[in-house]
Amino acid sequence: MYILGGVMKTMTGEDIQDGCIHIADGKITQIGRRDEVTVHPAPHEQVIEIRDGVIMPGILEAHCHLGITEEKKGMEGDDCNETVDPVTPYLRAIDAINTMDAAFDDAVRAGITGAMVGPGSSNVVGGQFAFLKTKGRRVDDLVVKAPAAMKVAFGENPKVNYSGQGKSPSTRMAIAGLLRQELDRAVQYARKKEAARAEGETFEEDFTLECWLPVLRGEIPLKAHVHRADDIFTAVRIAKEYHLKMTLDHCSEGHLIAEELAQEGFPAIVGPDLASRNKIEVQNMAFKTVGILNRAGVTTAITTDHPVSLIQSLPLCAGLAVKAGLPLEEGYRAITLYPARICQVEDRLGSLEVGKDADIAIFTGNPMEVFTETLYTIIDGKVVYDRAEKP
Repeated sequence: MYILGGVMKTMTGEDIQDGCIHIADGKITQIGRRDEVTVHPAPHEQVIEIRDGVIMPGILEAHCHLGITEEKKGMEGDDCNETVDPVTPYLRAIDAINTMDAAFDDAVRAGITGAMVGPGSSNVVGGQFAFLKTKGRRVDDLVVKAPAAMKVAFGENPKVNYSGQGKSPSTRMAIAGLLRQELDRAVQYARKKEAARAEGETFEEDFTLECWLPVLRGEIPLKAHVHRADDIFTAVRIAKEYHLKMTLDHCSEGHLIAEELAQEGFPAIVGPDLASRNKIEVQNMAFKTVGILNRAGVTTAITTDHPVSLIQSLPLCAGLAVKAGLPLEEGYRAITLYPARICQVEDRLGSLEVGKDADIAIFTGNPMEVFTETLYTIIDGKVVYDRAEKP
């Protein structure tokens, strides 16, 4: 496949005017100005020519519940939270994601080609996220990275869920205490397993603790649900105590502590700001948060937290962040390159570069503007949405 013309926003360098991308075997094999790349389509090879559109990496959603909280299904389609046990690290999102959920098609139509999907925030430890492509029937075939993160939650949601059941945690102290207790168990388990390996002894693996090993080894981060500033700092404190990687998801009061967060070095995933302030801990959420964190030096992505805000509104959320102070080019990166970097899939996604997956979105203009339409969505070098063919 060749894609010709338009403005190509690579996310890693200067825009390419009247460019050319060649795709083979699902990967980008060439990219440059049209007059710099030899164009020799093979017989029956598809050529997409764009006059005035924007050609960019597929948009990425860094935190959502796509297909695990299904639309229009009520309790029968809601598999987001296992609300009877506050510590469930062994749960895997891929075991509950329904790729037939209509929101997958909505994502594709919006130029969204990848999403980080996982459990909700009712539990102190919710389970394992997976990073998926957005088109396909079998979830196993969509996986880019699984497990991709371990969900933990601070603040109101675990408090409300478990205090209502008359059990712990009912305070922020108990949330932190339960998480430390679980991490201590995981650390001791890892040490015993390593000691047994070193001595050549047999070791009985524990399914409920094996899931922590990628976290302790730094292969995947904690994915911390945090809104209020004090909860953000508690998450940072615990991650540093155990020397763990972590992403700060929602980070609603991040703009109030931007300098401190920049010093700590943890990335943020901000949103859903296109939603009501329906809890005490989100009273200070605002679209300006992304720009303030970005200017302070915090690597920041934008999320809809679908279905809290609908996933197809992700580029519009980026536009509202730009309107509130985020630089325009950083708005593009906040829904492409930065989520790829934060979710640790930058080796395959997030920019237009030779060797990366050919996940590409083509728009009539800036996708952050409300009247812009998606012309094509391409995943693994295949057109999965074509505006000309829409019903």
